[in-house]
Amino acid sequence: MKKNIKKSSIKILKTIDENNLGSIARIFLSSFVLIFFFYSLPFIIKFTDEKILNTKEFKNNSKVILAYTLDKKNNENSNEIYDERDLLVDIYSLNEKETDTVRLDASTIKQLYEDTNYKLDDIRKNKLVKPIALTLLPTEIKMIENPKKRKELFIQIVLPLILQENNNIKLDRVRLFGIINKSNNTNLEKKWLDKKYKQYGIPSKDLLTLKIRMDEIPVSLALAQAAKETGWGTSRFAQEGNALFGQWTWSGEGLKPKEAERNEGHKVMKFNILQASVRAYQRNINTHSSYKEFRLARAQLRDLGKPLDSIILSEYLNEYAETGDQYVEVLKKIINQNNLKDFDDAKLLPSSIELESLI
Repeated sequence: MKKNIKKSSIKILKTIDENNLGSIARIFLSSFVLIFFFYSLPFIIKFTDEKILNTKEFKNNSKVILAYTLDKKNNENSNEIYDERDLLVDIYSLNEKETDTVRLDASTIKQLYEDTNYKLDDIRKNKLVKPIALTLLPTEIKMIENPKKRKELFIQIVLPLILQENNNIKLDRVRLFGIINKSNNTNLEKKWLDKKYKQYGIPSKDLLTLKIRMDEIPVSLALAQAAKETGWGTSRFAQEGNALFGQWTWSGEGLKPKEAERNEGHKVMKFNILQASVRAYQRNINTHSSYKEFRLARAQLRDLGKPLDSIILSEYLNEYAETGDQYVEVLKKIINQNNLKDFDDAKLLPSSIELESLI
């Protein structure tokens, strides 16, 4: 394009010279052509960049909880394809069960924690967490000016929810290993396995894959991600939609990001209660193809008899956000600066006889 403009300039100057115009006229016209060329150049370059060169789009779909793509390896040998509701049926039921919730204000929650002697310092020492499950975040959390107090309140609210979901997975793993170690399974056990295959997106009904997927997320890692995704509970998605982990949806109920384009169909998934958000997050990590390496690394730690280290496993979450490796470094920083690994071996005090075996 630049060459064409230069040729045009030369042609005009040549025409002027051939017609024997005066030197003043030639200088005037030459100056005009040069000024016009340099004036137009930035607009030409901008147009080229925008319309021709800048055509590649970058999108991150790793948070797409409702747009699951099951592992192709699992689908190749199976005629059965699971509907997304099969994957999330227990999340939907939990979400729909709690529709008449009450939002407590921050002062009431603090008083509740004081009355029940629920303190993070005690948990760091004795590793026992009281089963206080709140359904909504307090609106006033974003008004708490002291960062330390705001973070402390957020951890107190989210910690029991994460432990509860990990306990649910622990109970499922106990049952799974009992089934694996048996030569023959009852019809009841087979029905339970079928349900779990659907929940964990395994049409091939492979027990080894189920064993790898049905596992816990380190508490410190889940806390760090919730803190990062919500700004310690202050984001619009957390306040209006109980979305602690920023999962996307194209078909479910959700909140439209303000910066999203009109033609973009994704929304941030909305929940009636916080517990449903935590369960959806764990299901996302345990089934989405973007986190396959995360699950394999976790399984390797299990095989070696090592604890699930949040710092090690965070390395495999670079696809959770568009910032990639930078996102991983932020998670590590949140974990270390707030001593979140203190809660990795914490136990939720039992609210039923069944859970006492986990303490």
